[in-house]
Amino acid sequence: MNANRMSKVVSACCSVTCAVAMLAAMPVGFAQSMSMSGASNEASPMDKKFVKEALMGGMAEVQLGQLAAQKGSSDDVKQFGQKMVDDHTKLGDQMKTVAGEIGVMPPNSISPKDQALMTRLQALSGEQFDKAYIRAMVKDHEKDNMDFKKEASSGSSSAVKEAATKGDQVIEQHLQMIKEIAQKHNVMTESKSASVGQ
Repeated sequence: MNANRMSKVVSACCSVTCAVAMLAAMPVGFAQSMSMSGASNEASPMDKKFVKEALMGGMAEVQLGQLAAQKGSSDDVKQFGQKMVDDHTKLGDQMKTVAGEIGVMPPNSISPKDQALMTRLQALSGEQFDKAYIRAMVKDHEKDNMDFKKEASSGSSSAVKEAATKGDQVIEQHLQMIKEIAQKHNVMTESKSASVGQ
């Protein structure tokens, strides 16, 4: 009887020990799942919208750059187009990594607005093409510059803010280049004329 009671106590202790061991192991899994969902929760809807639009815009820059590298009538337009392909492919790869971290599915097509621009540019050639492409690139990069700066300063996710800061450095370089090309080609842009070529 005594031995029987003893074995019950031992088995109860074993059960308690197992339960404690399981509970001790559980917080590790909880901590991991919390940190993973935390990375996603840290990104606000605005962060996610920015990442999706940046990926879509970058894809358009690559496609339009390929078109400029093929159809451009001047060397500087062709070279700028190729730079867009190279730089925006790299930026897109970096942004896809961030998108994966915050649970954003990368888009698989460009926006209807960029598709309309692509169709319009495909119908042009020679100097007409160059000027239309230059004008579009100044406008796009001015908007991107504002969007990336805004995200870099007021975003919620540190990963998205860092990507926006790095991306903006590249975009500012592109904007400077395309403004110089616009000035050289006597292309009037929608931005203030004082800012062209600065």
